[in-house]
Amino acid sequence: MVYQYVAYNEAGEVVKGKLSATSEEMATQMLGYAGYQPVSLKSYTPLFDADKFASMLYQVKPAEVTLFYRQLAMLLDSGTDIASSLELLHEQATNRLLKKVLGAVLAEVRGGSQLSVALSKYPKIFAPVYARLLGIGEQAGNLETVLNQVSDYMEKEAAAGKETKSALMLPVITFAIAFVVVALLITFILPSFTKLYASLDVEMPPIAKIMMGLGEQAKKHGVLVFLGLLIAGVLLFVYIKTPGGRYNFDKLMLRLPLVGKVRHLSELARCCRNMSLLFRAGLPLTEVMPLLIQGIANRVLARAFDSVKEDMIKGEGLSKPMAKNKLFLPMMVQMVRVGEETGSLEITLQAVARSYEMQAEDKMRALIGLIQPAMTLFIGLVVGVVCVTLMSAMTAMYGKL
Repeated sequence: MVYQYVAYNEAGEVVKGKLSATSEEMATQMLGYAGYQPVSLKSYTPLFDADKFASMLYQVKPAEVTLFYRQLAMLLDSGTDIASSLELLHEQATNRLLKKVLGAVLAEVRGGSQLSVALSKYPKIFAPVYARLLGIGEQAGNLETVLNQVSDYMEKEAAAGKETKSALMLPVITFAIAFVVVALLITFILPSFTKLYASLDVEMPPIAKIMMGLGEQAKKHGVLVFLGLLIAGVLLFVYIKTPGGRYNFDKLMLRLPLVGKVRHLSELARCCRNMSLLFRAGLPLTEVMPLLIQGIANRVLARAFDSVKEDMIKGEGLSKPMAKNKLFLPMMVQMVRVGEETGSLEITLQAVARSYEMQAEDKMRALIGLIQPAMTLFIGLVVGVVCVTLMSAMTAMYGKL
């Protein structure tokens, strides 16, 4: 992080400048070592941040992180030390951002830091939950095993997410094709019929008139409509980036028909799996909950788990606060209560995760099975409208002839 400072030097003169440091305390120490007495110190955000732009341009995909964990486990299992393994993976990295991050991680490891500590400084790339698990693996001396477990779980999670995206992409592609077909019809095909009808002094059929009217309106106001949609899209994007907007968007995602239920089950399964992994590793719930909340993408569920954490700290346990919120399904609440009473919370959480993952997969398959005939019917309706429009126009013209 870059800090902007105002300070007095040893001669009593006011100096201004910028410096890079990991924290405000470190920046103050660096100024002290240089003989400066700070007067003002605050973080500096440049108008154009090259590093932030590079991180947006060269994003690290989860598959690349999974491959990194898998390769690191193989190298460590073969007897290669951590520094040498990181150096080899750093040289082989093709993603520019990942290569830069691995270089920084390698420098910290060579400086004496643990791998988990170095990775935890990049939470947007290496999830805090997994970084903490790696720290436990380092302490227990089974880092390779933990790396493989994390890789397996990330691969399974990525496969489920890919299936969901594929199912949602089908309607988008179908609507795009339908839009292009109708646009070609009213822009190029029907106008030629209009000229022919005018030359033959024949009145166009009603459906052809409607389609032509849509085409004329699109020509007159198309640019304004496009700009309006573009501005609305940008405003919506900016709104979603705000905390309140993101919360409302995530709430909408959970309430969507069919898709919302799949997302809800998938998120709960992921949370139960992470809780089970962390709890089995020996972490107390007071440490598990903050790590869990930090890794939840849906802000609605994150706020719900944060409320559970606060009640848990007050001594209400885990299942009792969950029962107050409908986001936590009855089966999850009951299994957590059984786990608390029997002292096998990690086992019951793992069972809940498997059950919800199976339910999410079943509902996703049902959704895909419903989407395909629905899209086929939609395409059939579009093609039918196009055919009826053209046939009515040609029939009226042949009748006149």
